[in-house]
Amino acid sequence: MLDHPEEYYRHYYHYYSRRLAPKVDVRIVILVTVCVISIFQFYSWRSSYNEAIKYLSTVPKYRIQATEIAKQQGLLNRAKEKGKNRRSKEEIKEEDEERIRDIIKNKIDIKGGYQKPQIYDILLFQIVLFPYYLFKYITWYIHWVYRFNIKREEYGEEEKLYLIRRNMKMSQTQFDSLEDDRKKLFLEEELWKRENYEIYKNQEEEKMKLKMASDPRWKRYRRWMKNEGPGRLTFADD
Repeated sequence: MLDHPEEYYRHYYHYYSRRLAPKVDVRIVILVTVCVISIFQFYSWRSSYNEAIKYLSTVPKYRIQATEIAKQQGLLNRAKEKGKNRRSKEEIKEEDEERIRDIIKNKIDIKGGYQKPQIYDILLFQIVLFPYYLFKYITWYIHWVYRFNIKREEYGEEEKLYLIRRNMKMSQTQFDSLEDDRKKLFLEEELWKRENYEIYKNQEEEKMKLKMASDPRWKRYRRWMKNEGPGRLTFADD
């Protein structure tokens, strides 16, 4: 210390930093963090799925169909309860609502962000299965190049929908949430071809501009932006 006093505090710091440092394996911390995120993901998706089911049970189109199915299965045609086991109207109504929601769950395939949660979609399983997904993608890509770039085969419906989704820059979840009629329209207009998609895109943009121009709310917003604007912060003295 007398020969090198400037190094005293540095050695002092290294000693206590090692002595008092938490003895925790970084791998355990990462694993616990991934597990917590995965649990949060699963319960969040399940909550969104249940909310979607509750909403669909209020839509007349789906509610009428589910009610008819429940009546055909004898789930709603119950005899009036008597005696001590008789329940209140609220309890019977809640039970009927639960059965209608169960029928909607089983009969309607919800896609997109509100689809039924799958255990393999959470982060933990995605990390574990990443090598498999990578191998699957490489195999698919080689197969695609061989079929359509080398052999010059014609696209099937599945391949056309994939090219349409890629042109629209949409994820698989977003594309699956679209209605089947709209996908059929995309196929009829041959949007898997880049030039056709560019024409379609320009047409949709023009339609949106016309819609915004005729919308009273957008007119009020443009008038407000022109006359008043969002306001500015200035440093000028009053």
